[in-house]
Amino acid sequence: MTGSHHTQEFAPDDPRVAFVALCFQVMEADGNISDQEQQKFRDLLRERYDLSEDRLKTLIEVGHQAGSEAVDYYRFTSDLRKHLVNEEDRVELLGILWDIVYADGQRSEIEDHVIWRIADLLGVSARDRVLERQQAAARATLGDQGED
Repeated sequence: MTGSHHTQEFAPDDPRVAFVALCFQVMEADGNISDQEQQKFRDLLRERYDLSEDRLKTLIEVGHQAGSEAVDYYRFTSDLRKHLVNEEDRVELLGILWDIVYADGQRSEIEDHVIWRIADLLGVSARDRVLERQQAAARATLGDQGED
């Protein structure tokens, strides 16, 4: 498949592309995408979007490409704000980003900063951002305890 076929499958302003691009921005923030982050990312995409494996792979490729061409987060957050008109949905999206951060059991200062910027652009309050971070940390800890 060619790149142009991929972009025809997912429009540039598709909120799924924006979401994937932001996920990559968060995962790449600390300079290392761990296997755990990649797996959590794929699992969350499967859960959130009902796509075949081929379409999921295409979405990931298109989103990654869009993210690597971006100079800032504004394009993606503005696309998402158009589609996530209710604040609860934007807060939930932030929780997903935190789940990806905690997938490898660590949170870096740069990941924190990236999510802070995204939250700000999405219009999510500092209080909700911190609550989502704490809940994601708790989910990650509970997940670790269940893997004996």
